[in-house]
Order: sequence, then structure tokens, then C-alpha cells
Amino acid sequence: MAKSFLERVKIPHVFVLLTAMVLFCSILTYLIPSGEYQREKKNIQGTERTVILPGTYEKHTKHLTLKGVFIPDSEDGKASPVSLEQFLSAIPRGMEQSADIIFFIFIIGGVLGVLQRTGMVIAVIQKLLALLGERTILLTVILMVLIAIGGSTLGMGEEFIPLVPLFLIISKEMGYDRIFGLAIVMVAADVGFAAATTNPFTVNVAQGIAELTINGTVPFRVLFLAAILTMTIFYVLRYGAKVKKDPSKSLMKDDDFEISHIDFEKIELTNAHIFTLVSSILIFIAILWSVNSLGWWMAEMSGGFILMAIIAVVVSKLPVDEAVKAFIKGMEEMVVAAMVVGFARGIQVVLNDGQILDTLIFSAASILKNFPNYIAAEGMLLFQTTLNFLIPSGSGQAAVTMPLMAPLSDVLGISRQTAVFAFTCGDGFSNTIIPTSGVLMAMLSLAGIPYTTWLRFMVPLFLRLLLMSAVFLAITVFFPSVWTW
Repeated sequence: MAKSFLERVKIPHVFVLLTAMVLFCSILTYLIPSGEYQREKKNIQGTERTVILPGTYEKHTKHLTLKGVFIPDSEDGKASPVSLEQFLSAIPRGMEQSADIIFFIFIIGGVLGVLQRTGMVIAVIQKLLALLGERTILLTVILMVLIAIGGSTLGMGEEFIPLVPLFLIISKEMGYDRIFGLAIVMVAADVGFAAATTNPFTVNVAQGIAELTINGTVPFRVLFLAAILTMTIFYVLRYGAKVKKDPSKSLMKDDDFEISHIDFEKIELTNAHIFTLVSSILIFIAILWSVNSLGWWMAEMSGGFILMAIIAVVVSKLPVDEAVKAFIKGMEEMVVAAMVVGFARGIQVVLNDGQILDTLIFSAASILKNFPNYIAAEGMLLFQTTLNFLIPSGSGQAAVTMPLMAPLSDVLGISRQTAVFAFTCGDGFSNTIIPTSGVLMAMLSLAGIPYTTWLRFMVPLFLRLLLMSAVFLAITVFFPSVWTW
């Protein structure tokens, strides 16, 4: 079967794209006028953050010399374009500036690797299947809710890839097709990931960059998660009911859905699994409380997650060598997600070096100020959705866009939390359709579903998800007090 155009498109690795963007932005420092806003520190809702002062933008004359093309050559009162030396060092400097976020991501990945190695996740799902196997609708709802919570709170996504064969088996036994089986796990995970409540890879990173209190807006985000997940579950169940009633309605009606080759390990749910699950939940709650009450930041949060892994190892009696291997494997799976933050930060580094970041903010604000604030917010949502095609990494995209979106929201009179919300929705929901998403393509491959067939199922739901996001985004503009619930 000939591949479609979308399936033939080859997108460069995200590191290549980001390096090219650093180079492009370095060149822009020679072409775009330099300038800056005045800034001051303000205490906003108990958090001290640096904000720009609207109306204070001032252009700077550029200092252009042949020497400055190769090595920094500055002059007081003037802006210098980025030199070759500054371009080459931008990514390392970006990694230095993002060290706390990078290591936080590595730690989270390692801890998730340990939790997965204990077998707790698979054991819980298999137990639910055994208890509710014949109550298909209830089983589907419970599974999707649990998976979405994992995506929303811990940013789980890649961790569900090995579970795809299990969900194909579940779908087959319940009388559905491959698409339904994949939707239970992948769509639920992506929707939870996008409707981030405490997702450490998106909302925490974005709030950190925007100098906001981490996990200070959970109630409104929980409401959004409930609304968006309800709509998603209804869509999946309606498709499943249609297929079960008439198999010819399946988008893969000619597929015999043969799964006899799948051999999935059976794991019995033990007291150790239950204790691991309960202790992990309690520690996670304690981490959230400590962030809001004790002022914990990423180092302290990482320590809390390490405690979670230690307890899981002790309770499950996992050999230390195996635990370390699982931790390292989990960290390895986060290499791209973590390092892309440093690469992306390199963009901000050169924009600041050439003093054109504030010029971009001023230009964007000059255009958007002619529109109502809710229109400007929707523009942020569409921008983030489009950018995710090129930077399919939540933490990486946050590092690229929040340095621009946070101060832009100040100029426009929009809450920075609204800018973060536009980012999480734009980044997360598009992961269900973009061919640059490694998780999506891996899961489609495991499930044996052609990409174009998946688009026929997913695009209508994706548009609904985007519309719901736009509605909630408008609510945050008209009623900014929702962020203080």
C-alpha cells in the first residue's frame, strides 16, 4: 500500500530544528531593531516576580563592527548583535540557565521508571479488567479516568506505550476494534496531559519560567479536566457503540483484528502493589502541599519524588541493582524531553544577547492590543497548537514560548496563568494528531493503525477539544479570579 503524503514527510530531529531556530534568531539580531522595556519586581499573590512596565519600551542603536561578527564587541548605551561565539555558546548557556528544570525532568523520569518496574501500574489495570470485564462501559470510563489522571498529574505518556497490546486485548474481548482500544489509552493520556493539573513537564515548567507559584491553580484546572474528559469519554464510547452494533461502521472494517501473536505478561495485584500505590499518592499530595505552603521549588520536589521511588523499592522488595537499572532507563527515556529545554533556552539567550526579545513583545502587543483580550488569548492558543508541530515536547515548547508569552500577557493585561493555560492546551491536544509526536507514532505502530485512518477518527474530536479549550480560555480572560480559587 502506497504511503500518503503525511506519512512520507520527514521532519528533522527536534535538536536540529531548535539549533536552526537559534541560528535564525541570531541572524535576526542584525535585522530587527533592538530595544527594551523597563522592568521591576512586584509581589503578586504572595509571589515576587519580574514584570515589564507597559509603555516604557525604548529602541537602542546597534553597535555593528567586523569584530562583533566573530566575538562580542559591546559599547555602552548600544545593543550588539549576536556574534559567532555567542551563537555557538547559546545552547550550553541555555542549559546552564535551565539546569533546575532539566534535572527535575530527569528525576521524574527515573522515578516513573522505578514505579513501572514494580509492576504496580499493569497489576492495577489487569485487576480492574478482571473485576469489570463484562461491564464494558464502566470499565472503559474507569480506565480512561485513571489514565487521564496519570497524564494530568505526573505527565505520564511514554510510560503507557508498552500497555498498548494490553488495551488491544481488552478492546477485542469487549467486541470493539483496534481504534477503540488505542483510544482508551492514548487519547485519555493525551487529554490528561493537556488538561494539566500538576503535570511536571508542562504546567510546572511553564509556571516556573513565567515566575508563577507552581501548582497554585489546581481547582480551575481540575474543573477543566473534568469537562474535557467527559466530552472525550462520550466521543469514544459513542464510536465504540457504533462499531459494536455494526462492525461495518468501524474505520478499519476490513481488519480481521488478529491479536493471537500478542503475549502479555500477567501480573497479580499484591499488597505490595497496593501499598506502593497508596504511598505514592500520599507523597504526591504532600509534595503539592509543600510547594504551596513551604515554598518548595524543583530541588525539593525532586527530593519528594526520590522518596516515592525509595519506598516503592523497599515495599516491592525490588533488588537494588534492578531498581537502579529501572531508574536509569527512566532517565534515558527523558533525555530528549530534558535536553530540549536547554536547546530551546538557547533561543531566549540569543534574543536577550541581541536585545530584540522586547522588540518582538512590543510588536506583538502593538498588533494584539487592537483586538479584545479574549481574541488575543485565542491567538496564543492557535500559536501554541501550530508550534507543537515543530516542537513536540511540552517542556521544550514551554522554554521557547513562555519567555515571550508571559511578558506579552503583562502588556495586554492578561493573567500570566492564562498564557500558561493557552500553552498547555495548545501543546497537549495536538499531540493526538501531529506526525512529529514520537509517542503517537510509536503507539500507532504497536496498534497496527495507519496514520491517515487514525486522523479520520481523531480530527473531529481534536476540533471539539480545541473549541472547549477556547471557551475555558475566554472564561479566564473575562473572570481572572478563577485562578485564585
